[in-house]
Amino acid sequence: MAVISSASPVSIASLFRPIRKYPTLPDLVITATSTSCLSSLSQPMNDRQQPGSKKRVVVCGGGIIGVCTAYFLAKKGAAVTLVEKSSVACAASGKAGGFLALDWCDGGPVESLARASFNLHRSLSEELNGPDSYGYRPLTTLSITVTESGPSSPSGSKSSGDSMIPSWVDGATRGPRTIGTTQTTAQVHPQLFTRTLLNTAVEKYGVEVVIGKLEQLRVEEGRVGSVVLEGGRVIESDSVVLSLGPWTGKFEMLASMFRVSGLKAHSIVLEPKDPGAITPHALFLSFHPQGGKAMDPEVYPRPTGEVYICGMSAEEEVPDDPEQIVGNPASIAMLKRVGKSVSSHLREGEARVKAEQACFLPCTDDGVPIIGEVPGMKGCYVATGHSCWGILNGPATGAAVAELVLEVRATIVDLSRFSPARFIGRRRVKV
Repeated sequence: MAVISSASPVSIASLFRPIRKYPTLPDLVITATSTSCLSSLSQPMNDRQQPGSKKRVVVCGGGIIGVCTAYFLAKKGAAVTLVEKSSVACAASGKAGGFLALDWCDGGPVESLARASFNLHRSLSEELNGPDSYGYRPLTTLSITVTESGPSSPSGSKSSGDSMIPSWVDGATRGPRTIGTTQTTAQVHPQLFTRTLLNTAVEKYGVEVVIGKLEQLRVEEGRVGSVVLEGGRVIESDSVVLSLGPWTGKFEMLASMFRVSGLKAHSIVLEPKDPGAITPHALFLSFHPQGGKAMDPEVYPRPTGEVYICGMSAEEEVPDDPEQIVGNPASIAMLKRVGKSVSSHLREGEARVKAEQACFLPCTDDGVPIIGEVPGMKGCYVATGHSCWGILNGPATGAAVAELVLEVRATIVDLSRFSPARFIGRRRVKV
């Protein structure tokens, strides 16, 4: 028997952190009866499942990729246990922008995945009442150049007067361009989307959720047989899906095969006094700060009454515990400067700062997600490396991995181009 171990330390927290009360979107809570607790470490997994009755799949990772995979596996009839070491959607899946685009990945290896996933988002919204449950809505998306005004400049006066620019965007702007329509771009609130999907998977399809740290995979004769958690609990399985995001590199078996680095991205969430004035326009900016280089932040109004602003990214070492991630003060300050330069509605005194945060996006060396069965290890699958497109590509990734694991005909997307086997020869797999 081979035992494959992770070296990163344990972090155990509650399943969900409290969700703020929003004016239009309800709170989402996993019921206690649907959650397995770590107090039962010595108990066997899934007593209700008899061997052979259903394929037993353990999905490791409670971000958007893991939750989508668990959802579609369970919907297709698998007995699914989702293992998350901290709390569901606690990292990038809870702090991302939630922007969706149909055709922005066209011409690259992710084109088919992105298109399939954009359409799946629409279908899921119809199925799960997305507009009310997690803020799904189509958007008009604009590219705009914004110049930071000096302290003596009056706030609230456009420099271009272009009718294409929404009325609430009243800073020094020019060169607006429509780069997405309500047919090709949309948004979700990523944390609410992830949790809505998991709630449905638990309540409708019987997914178990376990908060615990993945310690080992046990492998016999080249096939994965069980998952071992920190503390000793063993979860027997027929297949395992590793959706560890930027923490992929903390798991030795995967790190020995390919590199997944973490791109630290910062964001703030503002709550303007007059949210009704903010129209559903996503803004991709060329921002020119005083005394600094141009940068490319993004601004996403949400139907919750919030405005999300992100940018200021840099590659950094990923901490072991997602709870340890904090934003760089200078980056947060710059995003506030972006907000007040874009709109008088977003300046200090007119908008309350609800969150100052950072998260890590999982990036691969070739810029392509890694999705597929681990070479030389039957029943072990990986799904990671989606970079800034994780929320967009989560549904199609999860649905396609479910088909792969359950060995049914692929109908979502051909995953061969995403296979981890493409790294064979570059690094040696340690088993």
